[in-house]
Amino acid sequence: MRFLHTSDWHLGRSLHRVSMLGAQSAFLDHVVDRARALEVDAVLVAGDVYDRAVPPLAAVELFDRALHRLADAGVPTVMISGNHDSARRLGVAAGLIERAGIHLRTDPAGCAAPVVLTDEHGDIALYGLPYLEPALVKDEFGVDRARHETVLGAAMDRVRADLAARPPGTRSVVLAHAFVTGGAASDSERDITVGGVAAVSPAVFDGVDYVALGHLHGCQTLTERVRYSGSPIAYSFSEAAHRKTMWLIDLGAGGSVTAERIDCPVPRPLARLTGRLDELLDDPAHAAHEESFVEATLTDPVRPAEPMARLAARFPHALSLVFAPERPPEDDTVSYAGKLRGRTRQQIAEDFVAHVRGAGPDDAESAVLSAAFDAVRAADAEAAG
Repeated sequence: MRFLHTSDWHLGRSLHRVSMLGAQSAFLDHVVDRARALEVDAVLVAGDVYDRAVPPLAAVELFDRALHRLADAGVPTVMISGNHDSARRLGVAAGLIERAGIHLRTDPAGCAAPVVLTDEHGDIALYGLPYLEPALVKDEFGVDRARHETVLGAAMDRVRADLAARPPGTRSVVLAHAFVTGGAASDSERDITVGGVAAVSPAVFDGVDYVALGHLHGCQTLTERVRYSGSPIAYSFSEAAHRKTMWLIDLGAGGSVTAERIDCPVPRPLARLTGRLDELLDDPAHAAHEESFVEATLTDPVRPAEPMARLAARFPHALSLVFAPERPPEDDTVSYAGKLRGRTRQQIAEDFVAHVRGAGPDDAESAVLSAAFDAVRAADAEAAG
């Protein structure tokens, strides 16, 4: 049986305030087209369908259109809620939607109730484990400690018990949304450490033929049977080097797994450039990034004037500026109090400007600082009198 494993759509999310709705729409069209062209038997979506619990209307409309297209194509879809989703909202009308072949798994209590599909080799049980917030589900699973590995382990115990009661030779797939040990994170994932240690061992999923993971945004293989698909679109510059893909999984007789990466459309590449502003503007080596989304780290010792406007003249899609000035190392042997000793308030303020900007204030700026200190002194004297 053939599956298309994807996750972390984050519908409604932007990149540095630039809307990604167009790119998300193109990706969803791509999912449907690939599912048809590759004769996929089911699409697996391992959580974080939306970017937030109450998604914008445009994101809901995208989701609705994708479900209709998958249903019209006759491609069953199994989908779980992630830590960004509202499980209750995503699961509304799940019973009705299931009649169209769209199987939403958002209730932790139903984790051992699989979607069962059949091919020439027999049954395949697909178990959807929605994101399990330890503090909220520990009573459901009867565990004492509110930790990710504890609750996920209890959920998998239920899965294995159900699987053991099925006909011999039944193959199994689990969808889960978690931070599994061995995975590499990026800047885009929301921290899930609240409520217990975040990482869980891949061994939690022992006994299952394939585990379709969501949460981490890089496509990763933890074991041959445990994989992250990653997000289909880069949602931070930490993902600039990612190759955005989905997994095409063939589950053969006896549970053998064959995996192939299927590329996702790239709306606009991301580039991280570092150097002095004039170098970034003049270096011909950067010509390939002129149409990219750009994050520029400026190393000028003194912060240049209007850096973003000047950068945008060459890189019109520049979105982020980081300042990392090249400066001589400071003397760490001198204490902060020692640096202030014998300095006037005016001198301390001028030192601060030099520290932040790389150059001290000019005459006009020094005059503004002096006037400000004079005004403070006058106000203090008036209050004291």
